[in-house]
Parts: sequence; C-alpha cells; structure tokens
Amino acid sequence: MATITLPGPRPTPQPGPLTGFTIGVTAARRRDELTALLTRRGAQVVEAPVLRIMPLADDLALRRATEACLAAPLDYVIATTGVGWRGWMSAAEGWGRGTALAEACRQAVVLTRGPKATGAVRASGLGEGFSPNSEATDELLTWLLARPLAGRRIAVQEHGIRLDDFAAALRERGAEVISVPVYRWVPPDDPAPVRRLVEQTVRRQVHALAFTSAPAVTAFVETAAADGLRDELLDALREDVVPVCVGALCARPFADLGLPAEFPERGRLGSLVRLLAETLPGRNRRELTLGNTQLTLQGNAALVDGESHLLSPRGAAVLRALAERPGHVLSRADLLRTAWLDAAADEHAVEAAVGRLRAALGPHGKLIRTVPKRGYRLAVG
Repeated sequence: MATITLPGPRPTPQPGPLTGFTIGVTAARRRDELTALLTRRGAQVVEAPVLRIMPLADDLALRRATEACLAAPLDYVIATTGVGWRGWMSAAEGWGRGTALAEACRQAVVLTRGPKATGAVRASGLGEGFSPNSEATDELLTWLLARPLAGRRIAVQEHGIRLDDFAAALRERGAEVISVPVYRWVPPDDPAPVRRLVEQTVRRQVHALAFTSAPAVTAFVETAAADGLRDELLDALREDVVPVCVGALCARPFADLGLPAEFPERGRLGSLVRLLAETLPGRNRRELTLGNTQLTLQGNAALVDGESHLLSPRGAAVLRALAERPGHVLSRADLLRTAWLDAAADEHAVEAAVGRLRAALGPHGKLIRTVPKRGYRLAVG
C-alpha cells in the first residue's frame, strides 16, 4: 500500500530589510525592475506612474532640429540622457540621416550629463569631451560659459522638459543653440493611481516614495495641489513619509520646496533600493524582549521570535502604541488619540482593530491582553 506524505506547514519567509514597509513607486520607465528590487527585499509596493515618456520619433520638431544640426558644422553637442540620445540616433537612422548625424557629432565636442548619457554616446561609436561628476546640467553650463561661444553652434538634446534657461544663457554669449526635443513627459493615461497614492501619503499609509526624475516630483506635488492636498502632502513628507530620489538632480524640486530628500551618491536603481533598505529600518524599527519572546516592530510588520506577520497600517499603529510602554494599560480613548487620524472613529473601532490585530498575529495574539473596564496592554512575560 502506497504511503502518502502530507505536506508539512509552510515555512515562514525570512524577513528582508524592507519587510513591513510600503513604498510608493512613481516611475513609469523601468518600473517593473524597481518594483522587483524592492519586493525582493520584502517591501510592499504601490505602483503609480506619475508621468510617461512620449517618444517623438515621428515628430516634425525633432526632424527639423536634426536637419538644422546638419545644415552647418556643430561645435558642441550635449547629451542629457541615455534614453534620449539613443532615441535621437534611432530616429535619424530611420530617416536615412543616421550616418550624417553621427559624423556631425564626431566633428564636435560631445558633452554628457552623467554615466547613462555617457554610455549611450559611447555605444553609438562616439566619445565625450566632458562629463560632470555631479550629473547636473548647471555644471555643463558653467563649463561652456568658461569658453568663447560667439558664433559657436550648439545642439542640446532635451530630456523631457524644455531647457529654455540653459539655452538662453548660451545665446546671451553669442552662441546659436539648436534645441533637440527627443521625447517629452506627459501625464499618465489613468491619473487615478497617482491621486490614490497622494491620499495614501497624506494618511501615512506609505512609509516612503521613490522618485526617478525631477519632473515626476513636480507632477506629484501638482496632483496633490489640484486635489487641495498640497499642504497636507508636504507635511507628511516633512514628518513621516520619506521621499527618496535616484540622484541629486531628481531631488532638486524637494530642495526648492524646503524639504529634505534622501538620494544615493550614484544615480542607479540598485543604489536607490540599498538606500531605502538602510534608511527605513533606522527610522521605523523597535526591538522588545517580552519575557522569553523577542518582538520586533518594523513598518507594518511584527517579527515575533523571527516569524514575520504583516499587519494593517491601523494594526501596526495600535501595536506600536502598546509597545511604547510594555505592560502599561492604554484605554480605548488613549489608543484613539495615538493610533487614529480619523476624528470620527469611536471606541468600538478600537475593539475591532484589536481583534483584527490579534488575528493577524495568530498564536502570538495572546501578547495583547485585555484589562477589563480599563483597556489593553502588551504582555511582558
């Protein structure tokens, strides 16, 4: 008679550095890659692309700009993004002008804004004459203004937004500037996810927001303003929700708003994720020893003797409030004041939340003790 082996209990997944944290991802391009990197480290991700890239390969403005570049020798060519440079070269190739454009750039000094643009330029068979360590357009401008520009022809590949001030500064020094609009940022087809993410941020239902472009930062704040939530959004980002950007240039709109934003030294998605994994636990992690039980609170997760339990934001807030003073009784009114933003909630909501919290903790739900007619406390032994 055959022996049937029944599967045992499923092992508890090992918690990652971002277990319990909810992170809003605002990127459209490479969104899947960023989401995978975050979830691999335990994060829960809310995807809400704030902007999308509209290629201009068939746009008359791009073709006219390309023909203007080929009308006479160029002195300088500025590559601001890798995706933009590749798009420009590809479009020119499609028009039968790829070889001519590559030769025109080869005869000029090519300036690149950062490693991605540099890589794209080199992949097209060209080399860069200068690339700032800061990846800032301002540093490119400073480098150019230190040289005689009268009569020079300069092509500027734009990166989704117009560089009018940059071009104006060059024209004031006598240069002829050709703006090359390879692509532009446009709103998403469906704005609802972005509006929901704004609301979740205001309600502190996310712990961090990840941004990969400066235009996305600006568009996110503008979405909040359109819904009358600008001040509430900025308060949340100032106090509880961490804005994390892929680099210094991306973080500049936050600096203009007087808000601190985290960003890695290297503008890479991997560096952005590592920064999140280092920053969030340091801001939202607490370890407790309750008798023989080790309890760690991290974001919206409770790690009990190494076993991970994901909680609702409300349940995590209740447990965190109880953990502030283990063994001390908190009344329902106390919990309402510390764990609820909704002024309309009543003490029955506290009872329901505690019930759901105990259920989420499974056998460890007994850590939360009811003190008749007084409230609740966290067991200390």
